[in-house]
Amino acid sequence: MNVKLDWTNEQEQVSLPSELGQLLDKLLQSTASEEELDTGIVSLTLVDNTAIQELNREYRGIDRPTDVLSFAMTEMTEDDLSINYDELEPVEQADPIHDASDDDGELLGDILISVPKALEQSEEYGHSLERELGFLFVHGMLHLLGYDHGDAQEEKRMFDKQERILQLAGLVR
Repeated sequence: MNVKLDWTNEQEQVSLPSELGQLLDKLLQSTASEEELDTGIVSLTLVDNTAIQELNREYRGIDRPTDVLSFAMTEMTEDDLSINYDELEPVEQADPIHDASDDDGELLGDILISVPKALEQSEEYGHSLERELGFLFVHGMLHLLGYDHGDAQEEKRMFDKQERILQLAGLVR
């Protein structure tokens, strides 16, 4: 299996767990295994509420911060490809162990997670920040792979799969 994660942290408000890179890679590999995905690259950007609110407003017409946004390459139109991440003022961290190169397959898509929103939700739900970030990452990843939760049946299928993947990684509620 040659599925790679290219991730950056572009927010400074919340300190990230030191093992986050390992956790994300474990979740990526578990998701890829569950979905029988052999190759591909997933781009993850950790942002603040301001950055995700701007994208949520621009691409979904909802003017408030959200927890996670996914942009699947297979679903993108030319208009979607105009996202300019350079406008999000990068903070230095990229995890060189998880940087993906061109020979790792095609880009599956981009996932953006608001870390302050994830922290808020982890406190609300009474579990760790790692669990919430893991949940949001798997949720975004499944969207990249075509899952949705538009109706009750789709939601059950997607959320059951999310929970199975999170349990494989040891992220139980």
